Amino acid sequence: MSVLVTGGAGYIGSHVVRAFVQAGLECVVVDDLSSGHRAFVPSDVTFVDATILDADVVAKAMVEHEVEAVVHLAGFKYAGVSVQRPLHTYEQNVQGTVALLQAMGEASVDKIVFSSSAAVYGTPDVDLVTEQTPTSPESPYGETKLIGEWLLRDAARAFGVRHTSLRYFNVVGSAVPELYDTSPHNLFPLVIEALLEGRTPRVNGADYPTADGTCERDYIHVADLADAHVVAARTLLDGGTLEPVYNLGSGDGVSVRQIMTAVAEATGIAFEPEVGERRAGDPARIVASGDLAARDLGWTMLHSIDDMVRSAWQARRSNERSE
Repeated sequence: MSVLVTGGAGYIGSHVVRAFVQAGLECVVVDDLSSGHRAFVPSDVTFVDATILDADVVAKAMVEHEVEAVVHLAGFKYAGVSVQRPLHTYEQNVQGTVALLQAMGEASVDKIVFSSSAAVYGTPDVDLVTEQTPTSPESPYGETKLIGEWLLRDAARAFGVRHTSLRYFNVVGSAVPELYDTSPHNLFPLVIEALLEGRTPRVNGADYPTADGTCERDYIHVADLADAHVVAARTLLDGGTLEPVYNLGSGDGVSVRQIMTAVAEATGIAFEPEVGERRAGDPARIVASGDLAARDLGWTMLHSIDDMVRSAWQARRSNERSE
């Protein structure tokens, strides 16, 4: 028995793979390395270099490695960029999920944990988002994640697929020195790379309707997130029932400017961030309740913001020294 992890060579995916391995569950990774890194996948984990759009290859991998459940993280994950690249975003995230579900059908695999996103909510008009908060995505990325949830719902009705979707909020930090966020668009790597290159980090917009004018987000440590996937997959494998969606959030909002302050303290590099224009597709504030996930998945936040910043910085510096 094994679990197939799509996008398992990426920042989040590689942490999820390690969490499964530590839990004693065998993994198979499918990744086309468009944004992931082969070095992020442990050498003793089966790796298939393929796109999820190729349903035949994915189905073959499932059969060969006796896959019983899928954790689906592969996709185009850049909300801001998706506004300029909507067709690519829909191809990767919607057509890719359709192809994956087709592959699961061919291989008789009926359990899936889906990587969704806080982007499905857009800019909510409540201080604390719950799973009942209306969805109103403001970017093609958010739209495709919501469609992914619908696809799972419809596959459950038609084919009996058992599923749950985990709506991530802002995933940061590192659990091990060799894994770090390499996204060219996420806040933590943008700030860290700027400091390493001697540049001043930039805030994208300081005129939002928030306490200090910068976007407020709900930050969660990638290690805590990875553990939630293990519990979700195990529950489905054991025949348990889960809700269709869960928010993975802390319940606390932290502004971009507050993150900048935490980075300066963790790195010992004093700086005053530059202020740029707003980034398309970015809501002003989004913070979530993780109560439902706490009830069913044992979800809890084990890491503080300082832990998140410090681990992200240390992992990136460790990688810099190893290059």
